[in-house]
Amino acid sequence: MPKGKGPQGKRISLKVAKNSVRVLFNGRRRLELSKMGIAVFPKCLLELADVEEIDLSRNLLRKIPNIIEKFQNLMWLDLHSNQIDELPPEIGTLQNLTFLNLCNNKLTTKGLPEELTRLKNLRTLNLGLNCLETIPTTLGTLKELIELGLFDNSLTIIPKSVKKLPKLERMNVKRNPLPEFAKEEEPIDTVKRIESLYLVEKKDLCNSCLQTCQGERDELHRLEDMTPAPPEKPNFSSLTTPNSTAIDNQEEWRMK
Repeated sequence: MPKGKGPQGKRISLKVAKNSVRVLFNGRRRLELSKMGIAVFPKCLLELADVEEIDLSRNLLRKIPNIIEKFQNLMWLDLHSNQIDELPPEIGTLQNLTFLNLCNNKLTTKGLPEELTRLKNLRTLNLGLNCLETIPTTLGTLKELIELGLFDNSLTIIPKSVKKLPKLERMNVKRNPLPEFAKEEEPIDTVKRIESLYLVEKKDLCNSCLQTCQGERDELHRLEDMTPAPPEKPNFSSLTTPNSTAIDNQEEWRMK
């Protein structure tokens, strides 16, 4: 068993890291180390500190070291699905960062440093699926923020300063114990209602229609007054036998 607390994870060599750099269509270089079983931020990555994007998602990381400040060209950082419980204050030095994904970690409110608000160019911030009970009101200083993910936390309030961010277009706060989601929904009416009802006078009905309506009404009243008993078919004697007319004229219906 290796010394030290927690899982040691897979060790990443500089050679492996260099082979994991991809050049994107926009010309940026992305270091792709997702799903590598990494538990400790590899120090060898300092040799690639000039990359613009890093993907360390789906690993076993618990901490992001303060050497993250060496990645001053970083514009895109994906750390989702790790075990991170706090961020270093040095994260605030990444002034070029526009995208930060911290979804599905173990971040608490205490684990969010005040320096996070120094990311003035940040446009997308995902803090969903964490252990946040409150959101710092200082996040309202991220004036360039367009997307904010806060879903699946323990939030009971969203600060007004965050709600009123000038460029915010999408904010996902689903599955939080927020008061606006605690309102009891109105019960769904499962009974089919009549949308339109047309009334006519007896004098406006022909004798045949009038007899049919009266017969059906009388039969309905009879069924309502009956004590529970084996069901029996109602008899509407005034109705024409089905298809009787068609039988008399069946020659006219046949295809020649």
